[in-house]
Amino acid sequence: MTPESPSLTGNDHTGTDASSAVPPPGCPAHGLGPGGVRRLYGPEAEDLGALYEKLRAEHGPVAPALLHDDVPIWVVLGHAENLHMVRSPAHFTRDSRIWAPLVSGEVKPDHPLTPHFAWQPICSHAEGDEHLRLRGAVTGAMSTIDYRDLRRFINRATQYLVNRFCEQGRADLVGQFADHLPMAVMCEVLGMGEEYNDRIVHAARDMLKGTETAIASNQYIVDALGRLVARRRTDPDDDFTTHLINHPARLTDDEIREHLRVVLIAAYEATANLLANVLRMILTDPRFRAQLRGGQMTVPEAVEQSLWDEPPFSSILGYFAKQDTELGGQRIRKGDGLLFAIAPGNVDPRVRPDLSANMQGNRSHLAFGGGPHECPGQDIGRAIADTGIDALLTRLPDLELDCDEDELRWTASIASRHLVQLPVRFQPKPPQDVTQQPSLRPEPAQRTDWEITTASAAGSGTAAPDPLPAPPPPPAAPPAPSEPAAEARPRPGMWRRVLRWWRSR
Repeated sequence: MTPESPSLTGNDHTGTDASSAVPPPGCPAHGLGPGGVRRLYGPEAEDLGALYEKLRAEHGPVAPALLHDDVPIWVVLGHAENLHMVRSPAHFTRDSRIWAPLVSGEVKPDHPLTPHFAWQPICSHAEGDEHLRLRGAVTGAMSTIDYRDLRRFINRATQYLVNRFCEQGRADLVGQFADHLPMAVMCEVLGMGEEYNDRIVHAARDMLKGTETAIASNQYIVDALGRLVARRRTDPDDDFTTHLINHPARLTDDEIREHLRVVLIAAYEATANLLANVLRMILTDPRFRAQLRGGQMTVPEAVEQSLWDEPPFSSILGYFAKQDTELGGQRIRKGDGLLFAIAPGNVDPRVRPDLSANMQGNRSHLAFGGGPHECPGQDIGRAIADTGIDALLTRLPDLELDCDEDELRWTASIASRHLVQLPVRFQPKPPQDVTQQPSLRPEPAQRTDWEITTASAAGSGTAAPDPLPAPPPPPAAPPAPSEPAAEARPRPGMWRRVLRWWRSR
């Protein structure tokens, strides 16, 4: 859930189907770029995973490549090299204003990846004292979240969403669950639960796709956040927004709104992808599901495995060299741009020689970044995935994929892959009270007149409440017709029973 700058305009063509970026026949993008450098767009980039492995084989852990308009970029493929980059603020920065192609004008204002690297006055782009001020406010507000209450809300939100389709016996776990649960939770965390509805979910998904209506969708979310900030200035509450407002860093209303927007959209996109990816693995990998059902793997361990195999963000653009340096055997010059390649870093053969090996208990993946810009909201993302998936599987334990696995489709970009649909079938279930914990069996009605009394209460001089009426005793069984009824005798004491047993030996 690494906070990134979501698209502010409708010109982000990278969030749609990869085919939308394919140039027409005859365009030089169908071949290699200048100097034989591979392009991260066009036909060869339709399968970025395979392209990254070609780059690794040709150049090692750091490889040259070209972005749209043949803008040069270094792709950091190695696990160790990625960690070194994100943990070395003296050498690498998130501030794109020093990027040489941008300074020279080689990167045009209408470049299709502009929303991914455009600088903004937010903590994920700031440096030094300004970064400490902004980041401190965000992490300070995060620290006030009560995760027990949060998990209870996630559970209730899951029950609410399942109630919307449980009687039908079929559902799309992307459009009806994974795309909704993170937004419901984040609206509650930010303090604008009343804003959660189908429209805000559609607006978030629309702006991330970069469609013709992306600008209007972005404005809808910005307006909602603006109303939230104004309301919390005059009517504070115990929520993330109020704590961000009251932080000693004293953020302006614009800074607060922009950070709320980054937290909301980054958390939404990353967690929606994470939920869909984990559920897809459970439904399509028999070994994975068997381990869950057999108790060899817990849902949190399944989530971590997914963060290794298919991280919510596959790459982050970008980091930029502050001085001449060396990385992965390549000479990096001041002003060069680098792609933080999370997905290929997670499958670096030096770290994972056997990709089928289980990664249980290992959290050293790159999914949440690292260093000064490590995702501050990763615990929220984990809580949503852990609790939401567990509640869903408890409620609908017989989920089955309702299509062939090879029919599943994704929308792809340089930043992430988003599963379009995940159709499932199950035995129809009745709706459940959203205030109850999920249960495989209906819970008995609770007694409303239950009282507890103790001996100390009885002897304290305080009148004890009237006891509940005892149920009538069952009727005595009639004696056998051939024998008289036996006389009731007191049961022998324990010592006498022991003596009888000893003598009968």
